[in-house]
Amino acid sequence: MQPPTPAHSPRAFAGWLALLLILAAGGGLWWIAYSSGASQDHSSVSSRSKSAGPPWLYGRADARFTVVLYADLECPYCRDYLPALTRWIDANPDVNGQWHHLPLPMHNLAAQREARLAECAGEVGGHDAFWSAAAWIYRHTRSSGQGLPADTAYPDLTPALQACLDSDRPDAIIRTQTEAAARDGIVGTPTLRLHDRNSGKTILLHGPVDGDALLSALDLLASPADASEEIDDSRTQADSVSKPK
Repeated sequence: MQPPTPAHSPRAFAGWLALLLILAAGGGLWWIAYSSGASQDHSSVSSRSKSAGPPWLYGRADARFTVVLYADLECPYCRDYLPALTRWIDANPDVNGQWHHLPLPMHNLAAQREARLAECAGEVGGHDAFWSAAAWIYRHTRSSGQGLPADTAYPDLTPALQACLDSDRPDAIIRTQTEAAARDGIVGTPTLRLHDRNSGKTILLHGPVDGDALLSALDLLASPADASEEIDDSRTQADSVSKPK
């Protein structure tokens, strides 16, 4: 992550303003909590390795912060946002990304088929292969539940990948992640969960969030407890914070 931006700079002010607008637009549906209170697995695995997943990681395994992206491969907003998010992660080496499947009912069965394809690409080729498959799907899908054109075939459909598609392994992973999102009250895409490995705190943000607002959210996660309490006092009553017991 880039060094903290001075609080009086225009960039920092813009980031905090954008973050406050995002939180307000979410109707207060966000929280800061210790990771032990969330169902998401925040374990880090290098996206450059060939070790098996999931969760599928993008970026450095030893990054302090993880941005978990809850996404649907038929979601047009996710399609537009993923390239910007990965570029931001590339520019902030103290952050990595993690994929969380959330195919929406309105986009099935296309979203489920595409999630299975990406999951099997990851099983066969590792983390890089998963992210490459997701990017390929977003480039070719018609989105909004229309799926891939009938004459469009995945270029790396190997026998091993086909064997995975013929199994129920990807379905089990997608179902587990979808159920975990439902338990956490996450029903829309894209949604972001930011996690700080040092403090154990997380924050949930709804919608495609720009880079300055993400940096401001990371500053909030990294702030000491007393600073978080000061920020808590300045928020509206609609917001809710869960502090460690």
